[in-house]
Amino acid sequence: MAKWTAANIPDQTGRTVIVTGGNSGIGAVTARELARAGARVIIACRNTSKGTEAAASMPGTVEVAELDLADLSSIRSFASGVSSVDVLINNAGVMALPLRRTADGFEMQIGTNHLGHFALTGLLVDRLTDRVVTVSSGAHRIGRIRLDDLNWEHGRYQRWLAYGQSKLANLLFTYELARRLTAAGSLVRALAAHPGYASTNLQSHTESFQDHIMSLGNRLIAQSPAMGALPTLFAATEDLPSPTYIGPDGLFEQSGHPKPVHSNRASHDPTTATRLWTLSEHLTNITYKLTP
Repeated sequence: MAKWTAANIPDQTGRTVIVTGGNSGIGAVTARELARAGARVIIACRNTSKGTEAAASMPGTVEVAELDLADLSSIRSFASGVSSVDVLINNAGVMALPLRRTADGFEMQIGTNHLGHFALTGLLVDRLTDRVVTVSSGAHRIGRIRLDDLNWEHGRYQRWLAYGQSKLANLLFTYELARRLTAAGSLVRALAAHPGYASTNLQSHTESFQDHIMSLGNRLIAQSPAMGALPTLFAATEDLPSPTYIGPDGLFEQSGHPKPVHSNRASHDPTTATRLWTLSEHLTNITYKLTP
C-alpha cells in the first residue's frame, strides 16, 4: 500500500485554514500544501514581513495576518478579524528557551505553546466549522503539568522540562476539547499531530551549546520539513475521528509517513486535563462557548 504524501491531500477548494507560525519550517510547508490543494490559507505570525515573504512563494490564495501568541491582546485583535474558519492549525511554538516571560507574565513556552493557542482556539471556536489541529511533540513524554506553578515562578527553571510541560499540555488540551465538543453536541473535531524529528529553525533558539548539537543533528539524521509537515496535513485534511493523534510511522516515531499514534498515559488523565483547562481559562480570562 502506498504511503500517504502531500499529493494525497483531498481538494480543499472553498475552505479557509489558519496556520499559526505558517511563515517558516513545518508551518510554511503546511500552509503551502494546503494552498496548493485549493484552500484559502491565513498565515498568522508575529513577523508579518517574513510571513509576506513566505506567502509570495506559495501558490493559490495565501494571506498574512499579525498574531503574537505571547500577547493576549494580540490574540484578541487577530481573532476579532476572523469571521469564519474551517480548520485552525495550532502549529507555532518555541522550544527550550532560557527563562523568559510573555507580555502577560506567563513562562514563554507554556505561554506560547499552550496558553496562547488555548486562548486563540477559545476565541474562534464559535466560528470553526470543521476541526482544530494542535501540534505537539514526542517531548510530551518528559513533561509534567505543574498545576501549582505552571509558569515556573518558584524553584530552578529547567528549559527542557518546561518544553515537555507545554507539549503535554497541548495533548491534554486536545483530548479535553474533544470531550467538551462532543458533550456540547458540536461536530467540530479536535485532533493533534507531531512531526517526529524534523529539521527546522525551532532547534536554533536555545541560546546554548545545544544549538550546535541540534544543528548537527538536523544535517545528519533529521527528516525534512516537508516530511515533518505530513502528520499535520494528514490530521487537517483526512476524515479522522476526534481526538486522533497523528505522527510518523518510522522507528520511535522520529521520521516517516503519517499514521495514528499513541501518547502517554499522563496525556489521557481527565482530572489533570480538567484542572489545566480551568487554570487556563483563569489565566487567559477566556471561557469557551461550545454550541452544537
